[in-house]
Amino acid sequence: MDDPYKVLGVARDAAAEDIRKAYRRLAKQWHPDTNPDKPGAEARFKAISAAYALLSDPELRARFDRGEIDAAGAERAPAGGGWRDWAETGRGARYRSQPGGFEDPGGGFDEADLEEFLARAFGTRTGAGARPRGPMRGADIRATLRLPFLDAARGAVRTVTLPDGRTVQLTIPAGTEDGTVLRLAGQGMPGEPGAPAGDLLAAVEVEPHRFFRREGRDILLELPVTLKEAVLGARIEVPTIAGPVTLTIPPRSADGSRLRLRGRGVQGGHQVVVLKVLVPTGVEPELEAFLKTWTPRDRTNPRAGMLDL
Repeated sequence: MDDPYKVLGVARDAAAEDIRKAYRRLAKQWHPDTNPDKPGAEARFKAISAAYALLSDPELRARFDRGEIDAAGAERAPAGGGWRDWAETGRGARYRSQPGGFEDPGGGFDEADLEEFLARAFGTRTGAGARPRGPMRGADIRATLRLPFLDAARGAVRTVTLPDGRTVQLTIPAGTEDGTVLRLAGQGMPGEPGAPAGDLLAAVEVEPHRFFRREGRDILLELPVTLKEAVLGARIEVPTIAGPVTLTIPPRSADGSRLRLRGRGVQGGHQVVVLKVLVPTGVEPELEAFLKTWTPRDRTNPRAGMLDL
């Protein structure tokens, strides 16, 4: 697997927010649903999701940076490499492969040399200084979880099928944001005997909603209103993530006016309603007759300054 930093196009010292922004940009660019004609889009999207799942987890990122795990989350061999690396440096440089076996140009292959060679080759030591490698923890399983907007906002429980056929229940906390990585401990690949299993790491991708949009903890809703409702004011029902509520539109509300429903967002946020005033598209003889004889008290030119370029 490629270096996750290169996959996301960020520096190794990138801040967590920069990594999150890079993931969101690339995930939208390479999502298979938006690239039906690009055969490689799905593989690219999976690589992006896997890279983000690793780098968005501080512990996993630190272990990767230290070289303890690879880009797939698998444990690396102990630092110092295997017998081949050892044989080419330090005391091991004395032993070079020959047709008949190993040649010792320095003369002598003592017990200490044998112990170190075995330790490098097989991760074990003999004698009083033995430091055997412990059982290896299981690898983590990474997945991308697509969530409907309202499930992420309200919270939900989803059933996830793992590569080995197991199914697990994953709890989605209310207010989960796009790009969040959810961890389910012990649900990854099994470890060696005596070692714990890995974890399930699910990178959340929140699907867009027809009406709602999220900004931080606030929910934004663009609400169409009639010209009469905007001019005279009205009380109307509007949707929220928790169900319909009644909203009072003040008289003389302009297009683009923003009204706030307190506490109707996520995690203590609000719902912001942006009014979109609709001009009648059908024939309205009375309205047309009124406007022909109506002289506004406010004579301000709404296009003032636009031609002074």
